Amino acid sequence: MSDTTRGTGGGPGDGTRAVRAGLPEPVKHEPTLPGPVFAAHFHLPGDPTGPYTYGRDENPTWTLLERAVGELEAPGRDDVETLVFASGMAAISAVLFSQLRAGDAVVLPDDGYQALPLARAQLEAYGIEVRTAPTGGDAQLEVLDGAKLLWIETPSNPGLDVCDVRRLADAAHAQGALVAVDNTLATPLGQRPLELGADFAVASGTKQLTGHGDVLLGYVAGRDAEAMAAVRRWRKIVGAIPGPMEAWLAHRSIATLQLRVERQNATALRLAEALRERPEVTGLRYPGLPDDPSHKIASQQMRRYGCVVSFTLPSRDRADRFLDALRLVDDATSFGGVRSTAERRGRWGGDAVPEGFVRFSVGAEDPADLIADVLRALDATAG
Repeated sequence: MSDTTRGTGGGPGDGTRAVRAGLPEPVKHEPTLPGPVFAAHFHLPGDPTGPYTYGRDENPTWTLLERAVGELEAPGRDDVETLVFASGMAAISAVLFSQLRAGDAVVLPDDGYQALPLARAQLEAYGIEVRTAPTGGDAQLEVLDGAKLLWIETPSNPGLDVCDVRRLADAAHAQGALVAVDNTLATPLGQRPLELGADFAVASGTKQLTGHGDVLLGYVAGRDAEAMAAVRRWRKIVGAIPGPMEAWLAHRSIATLQLRVERQNATALRLAEALRERPEVTGLRYPGLPDDPSHKIASQQMRRYGCVVSFTLPSRDRADRFLDALRLVDDATSFGGVRSTAERRGRWGGDAVPEGFVRFSVGAEDPADLIADVLRALDATAG
């Protein structure tokens, strides 16, 4: 991994960038981060020119947030546009449905986010061919021929497999396909898909980007002006826009992103190391573990490995009892928040995982306290 503390090439470090991202030029007697602008319409005499005309199209609070996300996903680049959405799925749908037409083919991961099968069904209903392959081993290469769009999710959720983004992007571009990478689990501080060759970086800001479990948000960052114009048009047609309060809360939260990511990633590695010593734990995955199947490629393209650890307990009952015994961990279905969460992922029925599979999202608690709680819960539910 590269140096994650200081900037490279004379640029600011991640912490400096996060706390300053998207801020306007300072104005005397004005707040550093202006408050949310609540407006359905704006004064618009004469011809409809200027940046703000109607609340479904643009909002000053979105503009600052979009600038902030763009500075994290593509620092130093002026050719990248960022658009924010009401949720991660709104962002995902915007890319898929703005870029594909009847008769096109798209390649999706078959081990990705649980809602992708819903998107697949709708794509197929519109006459779009959907092909799938696992994330691990760059298996999507095998079904890429003739595709219009390649969708990558790395690390995959919840299995935490990793693929070689640059290799896949180069192969896709050689065939004329666009490439989108779901960057939710890694965050822009973990990896920058656009620097690895992707055309779109897409994410749910609901997770670690905002990190407090109180905002639904999504975004798309892209370097192809024509493709992003189509994404923007889709947002306008569908109206999948964030509220100004949610956008402001997200921007405020980004200021602590580097602090949260550093703590959560470091604790996730320590937790994974502790779980590796437990005989009842199988299928342990965390890309930061040197012996993890994904570690080699992850270490080449990721700057941080994420806050999610996955593992399997012997049975559904054992997993349920373990989750119930935890005191510092909420049983919840999201990840990336300051409070640790975990769940038996099989309860939703949408992931091909064992009944005892647990997705554990490490929060910002003291590492020793959190690990002690996990080991105590494992001991209390043994037998």
